[in-house]
Amino acid sequence: MDKIIVSSCILGNNTKYNGGNNYNPLVERLKEKYIIIPICPEVMGGLGIPRIPSERINDRVINKNGDDVTNNYLLGLDKVLKLIENEEIKYAVLKDGSPSCGSKYIYDGTFTGNKIHGMGITAEGLSKLGIKIITEKEIEEIL
Repeated sequence: MDKIIVSSCILGNNTKYNGGNNYNPLVERLKEKYIIIPICPEVMGGLGIPRIPSERINDRVINKNGDDVTNNYLLGLDKVLKLIENEEIKYAVLKDGSPSCGSKYIYDGTFTGNKIHGMGITAEGLSKLGIKIITEKEIEEIL
């Protein structure tokens, strides 16, 4: 079976910034076809659960308190890349909107719920490796 990266929160793990998850029942079908490699770049980068919400502004990630947490996000990406360095990965199913995992949109950095076209730090890094980023709404495309 091929291996696939999946955001931990989509798998039902409580890794979301508020301590919740974004479980999508379609992941059960993914488990039948792929070996799942769960990731949460925020947690892997040293941020806790729950954590202060963060949004990407250009090349930086700033939390709602105004603290620059970019290094945590870059560390999370680095750990994801090390985790998969000897793997052949074609797809990553990532939570859209996240400053790490967003691939179609991210929040605009104003913490007002405004969405803009853009990618999170990890999605961008994986995409540069040729890994196709799939949002949680596009899972059926790879089933």
